[in-house]
Amino acid sequence: MFKKYAFGSLAAALLLTGQAHAASYGENLEGFDYPWPLQHFDFTSQKQSLRMGYMDVKSQNANGKTVVLMHGKNFCAATWEGTIRALTEKGYRVVAPDQIGFCTSTKPQQYQYTFQQLADNTHQLLEKLGVERAIVMGHSTGGMLATRYALMFPQQTEKLVMVNPIGLEDWKAKGVPWRSVDEWYERELKTTAAGIKAYEQKTYYMGRWKPEYDKWVDMLAGMNTGPGKEIVAWNSALIYDMIATQPVVYEFPQLKVPTTLFIGTGDTTAPGSDTAPEAVKKAVGNYKELGKTTAKAIPNATLIEFDGMGHAPQMEEPEKFHQMLIDDLAK
Repeated sequence: MFKKYAFGSLAAALLLTGQAHAASYGENLEGFDYPWPLQHFDFTSQKQSLRMGYMDVKSQNANGKTVVLMHGKNFCAATWEGTIRALTEKGYRVVAPDQIGFCTSTKPQQYQYTFQQLADNTHQLLEKLGVERAIVMGHSTGGMLATRYALMFPQQTEKLVMVNPIGLEDWKAKGVPWRSVDEWYERELKTTAAGIKAYEQKTYYMGRWKPEYDKWVDMLAGMNTGPGKEIVAWNSALIYDMIATQPVVYEFPQLKVPTTLFIGTGDTTAPGSDTAPEAVKKAVGNYKELGKTTAKAIPNATLIEFDGMGHAPQMEEPEKFHQMLIDDLAK
């Protein structure tokens, strides 16, 4: 088993003051330890040889069910650590991949990023692992991907679970300005540990902060400012373009699988809205309303709200969140 990640006091102090990030990681997050052994799926896509990093964590008390975890834009498979522990303790097998362009997976120089392509990549991985049917759970951008997966592979999707997914609205239709890939790239090159922490503290944790969040800031900052920072930033830019231009909101009524939405009502996430006019900024990212609207749009959906929580309730209040998740999956 991989060793637990240890975040040194000096590194933590540097992050807290915004002076520096704690470490420098490779473009595929080399040097950062995952909580379970990292495995690799090699495959060909768009005339390229690619590699997906993933964790396949089996329970000692297997209940025969598999949960596939889809991470968000500023997250990795490793950030599901608490959720993986909670699920495996209850008998679930958990498969947690890093999507192409993220974290431990290949970052191509050119790739036609679509949610359909990422869903198909994940489906190929599950076929290789012999997983015929799974509970598909996505957080943030992973919620958009999980929706697309459930639309494409309804027979293989036992249940769809979304945790503060983005894509519950069409930002460009609401007035968020278009941004070119080149502009996204220049923005991503400016990523710093201090900037990551400030954004996460405000949006993910409602202004609060816990020491255990520091390692996730370190993880992102170490990769975004490391020796492969240009290719990391370029893939990030391509992915932001996918997020901004490929809405799933119009297809929620077409979902044919049982669906549960877990929503932190204080969330205000709306990618690209930092350049929007003030009136548009106020009109987007209202999860208190978006959760309810989405639950009505999805046939027979269940809505579970966490009042006053932000973008990542599974990390903000893990015990409460995981108990409600386990209860929902048991129904």
